[in-house]
Amino acid sequence: MSNNADAQILVVDDEERMRNLLKKVLTKQGLSVQTSPNGIDALMKVEETPFDVIVADIRMPEMNGIEVLKTVKETRPEIYVILMTAFGSIDSAVEAMKKGAYDYITKPFKMDEITIVIKKALEEKGLRREVASLRNEVRSKYRFDNIIGKSKVMQDVFDLIRRVSNSKSTVLIYGKSGTGKELVAKALHYNSPRRDNPFVAVNCSAIPETLLESELFGHVRGSFTGAIATRKGLFEEANGGTIFLDEIGNVSPAMQIKLLRVLQEREIRRVGGAENIKVDIRLIAASNQNLEEAVSRGEFRDDLYYRLNVITINLPELKDRQDDVPLLANYFLKKYTKGENEKIKSISKEAMNLLLNYNWPGNVRELENVIERAIALGRYEEILPEDIPVNIINSRMMSALKETLPENATIEELERDYIAKILKKTKGHKINTARILGIDRRTLYRKLKKYSMEY
Repeated sequence: MSNNADAQILVVDDEERMRNLLKKVLTKQGLSVQTSPNGIDALMKVEETPFDVIVADIRMPEMNGIEVLKTVKETRPEIYVILMTAFGSIDSAVEAMKKGAYDYITKPFKMDEITIVIKKALEEKGLRREVASLRNEVRSKYRFDNIIGKSKVMQDVFDLIRRVSNSKSTVLIYGKSGTGKELVAKALHYNSPRRDNPFVAVNCSAIPETLLESELFGHVRGSFTGAIATRKGLFEEANGGTIFLDEIGNVSPAMQIKLLRVLQEREIRRVGGAENIKVDIRLIAASNQNLEEAVSRGEFRDDLYYRLNVITINLPELKDRQDDVPLLANYFLKKYTKGENEKIKSISKEAMNLLLNYNWPGNVRELENVIERAIALGRYEEILPEDIPVNIINSRMMSALKETLPENATIEELERDYIAKILKKTKGHKINTARILGIDRRTLYRKLKKYSMEY
């Protein structure tokens, strides 16, 4: 147990001979061991020392081992408790397991039995610490609010967000669908002096042009059919805070003029109204198209573009930051297993390889959907290739073969040759072949039958 040299063990037993024997044996294993003759003394020591494992006898006077367990779990739940029990009190030990004991061992036992149980407890505790450490690292180093990434390009994005959050300047975010443009806008808002005021998000392409003006600027009663009451627009709702206009490149020339007036004059006029209303907002815009090119084509006003393009943030596609795929996948795994399908603990190496070899046209949003789907379908403790959508599996097959086969080869020919290649590599081993292909055995057998392949 050399890797556990710093581990603190507490042995609790009213039999002095057993206490001394366990201390001697465990100390020889390189562990730091203290002993207590009863439960009350043990709990006093627990208040003073950060023990990793407590080994306690169930049957003791004054306070038994189960009572010690209950108190420890209430006050120091991170401590693992192993109970020692006589053969006749196994029912008590089983009950203790339900109350949070790590394990129990039946007296009489050999010393190597108890050391093995303690070693397992320390290994599990170490793994939990490592996972917690990684989570903290993700939270502090690789995460900015709800945006996650350890790649250099994302670290540069985080740095830019930090530097411009306190600014009043307009920000233009470029990024394909699913890259997280709204998350960046929220990060800018919630790390700014405006954080306690509203954040209002508007998808300009999702609102019909005939309704967009009323949504943004509001209207007065009777200004159009259906305007039965005066209503504030989203610019007024965002007063004092931030308004995020997504897909701004899709708005009409007439709307572009109105947005330009807001940026120049910091005021709006409701539809059908005569009053100019001052608004204090920070405007963040986003687009999945190059607005500079839209300006050159005459599709977007140059004066509005220059007003928007004060600070630019470019979000990379997920295919350009593949280092972030495992980080994101495990984040979504934790997100969607919390309180639901908690039996799924991890993503298998084979499944992760499939995720790493896919181009992700839908970017982070597509990856999130894939993990959510895999958790919903998963039957085991880890996500397997069979839980991954077929299009991702087929994508890997095609990319592996595109450089080795003729350009005019059909999909069926590509798939058949790829399966044959993997079968040859595995010397006909069906289970290994299916695992490498990222499919289950039944699917493999169907494909072998389809292509009349004998192996």
